[in-house]
Amino acid sequence: MEFVNLIIKFLKCDRGNVESALVLIPLLSLFLIATQINVAIHSRNMETLVAQDQASKQALSGEFGESEVFLPIYSPDPNQNLDLVMSTRTSKLATLLGEERFIEVRGIALVENQR
Repeated sequence: MEFVNLIIKFLKCDRGNVESALVLIPLLSLFLIATQINVAIHSRNMETLVAQDQASKQALSGEFGESEVFLPIYSPDPNQNLDLVMSTRTSKLATLLGEERFIEVRGIALVENQR
């Protein structure tokens, strides 16, 4: 019977609850901040991959939109003309907390034109 009373007394003890709460609140905030940064970086990397894929497909197919920028590159071969195409993509970042944020990523590809 004394053992049961000891267990009940131990379960009713509130010692340590305040300290746990004081530690958990900053720890939870730190976890949410780290998760938000991780989600934002992953989202930016995925958008960069899509922009690079779009630029590569356009360079191979030769179908370009109005938003692409061409930069001529000097080629020592007189029969070949090189251009660098930059594709720009703007999208919304995935967010867990806070306001909406937009990023702009670019993809580049080399276009080889025959003269």
